[in-house]
Amino acid sequence: MHFRTGYTKLIVIFVAAFSFSFAKESVEVNEIQTNNPMPIVLWHGMGDSCCNPMSMGGIQKFFEENIPNVHVHSLEIGDNYLTDIENSYLMNVNEQVSLACAKISADTALKDGYNAIGFSQGGQFLRAVAQRCPNPPMKNLITFGGQHQGVFGLPRCPGESVKFCEIIRRMLDFGAYTNYVQQHLVQAQYWHNPLNEEEYRAKSLFLAEINNEVVKNETYKTNLKKLKNFVMILFTEDGMVDPKESEWFGFYKSGQDKEIVRLHDSSLYTEDWLGLKEMDEQKKLHFLQAVGDHLQIDLNWLKTNIIDKFLYPK
Repeated sequence: MHFRTGYTKLIVIFVAAFSFSFAKESVEVNEIQTNNPMPIVLWHGMGDSCCNPMSMGGIQKFFEENIPNVHVHSLEIGDNYLTDIENSYLMNVNEQVSLACAKISADTALKDGYNAIGFSQGGQFLRAVAQRCPNPPMKNLITFGGQHQGVFGLPRCPGESVKFCEIIRRMLDFGAYTNYVQQHLVQAQYWHNPLNEEEYRAKSLFLAEINNEVVKNETYKTNLKKLKNFVMILFTEDGMVDPKESEWFGFYKSGQDKEIVRLHDSSLYTEDWLGLKEMDEQKKLHFLQAVGDHLQIDLNWLKTNIIDKFLYPK
């Protein structure tokens, strides 16, 4: 479509700006003693791809090197590297989730269950998979910098030198909740305007729906509660996600964009729209902090706090 093809070259130019920053030189390898480890599904973030060696490819390699015999399925939303990147900006999120569900279902190595790890927007997208597609079963969900309550701003969006992020900003300012923008801009589909909550709930094609903010879908609640653990990692110096507390389901108080309401004080929790309160009482919810900016992941930290504690505990 014309909207997509007009930006393909711009995406290629600045995709490297979204790559991970991770430290790996000091990782201590302690082999996990298992012949049949639970498989892993990964979903990348905005401007990335399944197999970028500087980000998801490196993460996949890290898991494979530290977990003998593990099967890792890094989701590719598209037919190739470029369309995977492009779709992270321009493909309807509900269609992406449906495609991800189909890919997961078709992978026979995942038939008995899998652990899911989402990075940035891939976090809330994998949560939608858990809520909508319970078979094969997702066992643990780990989200690194996921925007579970959406975003209200792009405070440090890379790529301004080629104007792509400025185009995104203009579209969101022009009308994040117009049908055209909602259908064709991924970030608009989790754009959460606290200054106009009524319009957000009425016109958000993705986020308001998966957060059960309008229609209370009991199936979503039932399916999410099947998780063994739901682990949310917030980056303490995050300059990309606004507000960063969205990574823990926090967000701005309705009617303004200064005061933050944490998950436990929100209606989503107190009225238990998604089952998070019940999961919390069962000690299934885990709120972790990683020191650093958005997706600055120390691989030693990843192994100690995620692999050894939640994925393959000793």
